[in-house]
Amino acid sequence: MKLYSVICSILLFSCTAKEPKQIDYTQFVNPFIGTEGTGHTFPGPCMPFGMVQPGPDNVDKGWDYSSGYQYKDSIILGFSQTRANGTGISEFGDVLLQPFTAENNESFGESYFKESEKASPGYYTVMLKNKVKVELTCTERVALHQYTYPSSDAKLLVDLQHGLRFLTDSLVLGSEVKIENKQTISGWCYTKNWVERKYFFTIQFNQPFTTSRLLERKAKEAAPRYVLHFDLKDKLLQTKIALSTVSVEGAKNNLLKELPGWDFQQTVAHAKATWNNYLSRIEIEADQKQKEIFYTCMYRLFIQPSNIADKDGKYRAADDAIRTAKDGTYYSTLSLWDTYRAAHPLYTLIAPERVNGFINTMIEHSKAAGFLPIWTAWGKDNYCMIGNHAISVIADAYQKGFTGFDAEEAMKQMIRSTTENHFNSNWTLLNKYGYYPFDSLNNEAVSRTLEHGVDDYCIALMASKMGKKDIAAAYAKKSAYYKNLYDSSSKQMRGKNSKGNWRMPFDPLMATSPMNNPGDYTEANAFQYFWTPAQYDVEGITNLLGGKDQFTAQLDSFFSIKALNPNKHLGQEAMIGQYAHGNEPSHHIAYLYAYSNKPEKGKQLITQICKEFYGNTPAGMIGNDDCGQMSAWYIFSTLGFYPVNPANGAYIIGQPQIKKATVHLEDGRKLFITNDQLATILFNSKPINGFTLYHKQISAGGNLNF
Repeated sequence: MKLYSVICSILLFSCTAKEPKQIDYTQFVNPFIGTEGTGHTFPGPCMPFGMVQPGPDNVDKGWDYSSGYQYKDSIILGFSQTRANGTGISEFGDVLLQPFTAENNESFGESYFKESEKASPGYYTVMLKNKVKVELTCTERVALHQYTYPSSDAKLLVDLQHGLRFLTDSLVLGSEVKIENKQTISGWCYTKNWVERKYFFTIQFNQPFTTSRLLERKAKEAAPRYVLHFDLKDKLLQTKIALSTVSVEGAKNNLLKELPGWDFQQTVAHAKATWNNYLSRIEIEADQKQKEIFYTCMYRLFIQPSNIADKDGKYRAADDAIRTAKDGTYYSTLSLWDTYRAAHPLYTLIAPERVNGFINTMIEHSKAAGFLPIWTAWGKDNYCMIGNHAISVIADAYQKGFTGFDAEEAMKQMIRSTTENHFNSNWTLLNKYGYYPFDSLNNEAVSRTLEHGVDDYCIALMASKMGKKDIAAAYAKKSAYYKNLYDSSSKQMRGKNSKGNWRMPFDPLMATSPMNNPGDYTEANAFQYFWTPAQYDVEGITNLLGGKDQFTAQLDSFFSIKALNPNKHLGQEAMIGQYAHGNEPSHHIAYLYAYSNKPEKGKQLITQICKEFYGNTPAGMIGNDDCGQMSAWYIFSTLGFYPVNPANGAYIIGQPQIKKATVHLEDGRKLFITNDQLATILFNSKPINGFTLYHKQISAGGNLNF
């Protein structure tokens, strides 16, 4: 009986004891970080890898307003449903809505009470000066707006001409819009900005509008703008906007399947829970400021790539055909020149369930477009930036053992993309000279040669693992083309013409950019692009320089030579000497000190970059976040390692910025990181020889002790 009583007591305690309180990681996310200055982020709600990103638009064009928003701006034009995170060019801004109270046919922009503006993952709110309280939330494909008016007499602008524009005055080329009834407006718009695309939509209201008025179209406008009047029962108006790349029916199905009701708070709670699932994948022990920076970086990392497949798996492909994705996902907003470096390697570690979908998307894009994606928006390639870095992402996944895609088909498309000429990639010219001559290619000739070398190396790496020796040998040879542009007198990668003569005059400090200052380099100068081949061939770079001492000296010079009049539009931002953390070509360079005679200097620089160029204020991101790449650098560096080579499954050890971290891996495995400043770095109690960790080690879980 005593034993029975003890058992009953234990069972009673186990039933009544409270579950450990789950940490709400969304409390550490500040969506306003990076919204002031050049971070080009946005404060509106979104879902991990979601299609829609509703939020406020202050201005509809201009480099500063790439996301439509700047923290210090005082006017809100309205609230559109899509945008990109931290890019250098505007796109999207579809279906703008603006609640108002006083008629004004000229301008519907409203000032607002800055102190009322709040944001957290899955939620945004602001009080306009017209006394309308705006609240936004969303699911993956549906935006939900809630407006509280000061009276029952409510007005709403529905602007389908609006969009976030870049170098164009006429965004919409055509449209077909129908007011189906007094609670539904549906249709499509055909736009041309960064890409040409069609988006389909349906707008539903929880109350019927009493009247609608079509505003007069201005010159070059091809889509309608409506003013709707409502006689509200409770001063509250809700509206749902569902989007699709496929059809109006697809948009309506997305709405029906994802958000059939009108429960605003439940939608916010669902978004918050979904975000916590992703944010909790890494736990860190740090102060409040550092947690805010770290978890906001985690948040930015997971915003994209965006799954643009409808709920039924249908999507509009690069060739405009309607297809069905095998697993229901088809990803866009692929900013690959940026994200191949660290964001995609990080996904393999903390979001592995997404990786096969990314790769299958890239393969399907290549089948439709004729080459692997370069930079896609809404499934269409905008050909922005250089290189064919989907190749790196595919090779990285294959190297790490991902098997949810057809490797043979992937290799076929990789070879196709590097043998058939396409935008920014002229293989006939490159293979003829072993470099791009600047007199035959008058823009970015050096950078393009070097970026192609990264991709050629990746194909060689994957082909070798697949047992394709001839392919591996051919691409390994091409990956060394960078040596043809090395100038031993300046110790730089330098432009060369078709006769083999160096570009004259030559200023290695002069940054060039294809739009602002055309030249041999892409948003960078010779100093910065010199280190591009070091992503995969440190030994080759060291030999070119003459040995380890000279390699170290070159790094020292790079981080100490002062930048003269650095121009953020040329990628010269967040500078330490010639190192420009505000743009991607520099991101791996501090870690190269691991290969030098001064490994400790690299660790000091990593700490300096973390502290000086990241903050928890609106101005806390110096340089475009570029679809999560800037954030990925910070996450890796906080943990203490970074993928200098983005495709071989290796990480270079740096300097962790926290005392403890727990990385939650696939199948319940965990990586425990502690920073005790030991003389020897230990993995599972065994000393690490050298300065390299491998994905195979880390993904298996264990204890990493610095």
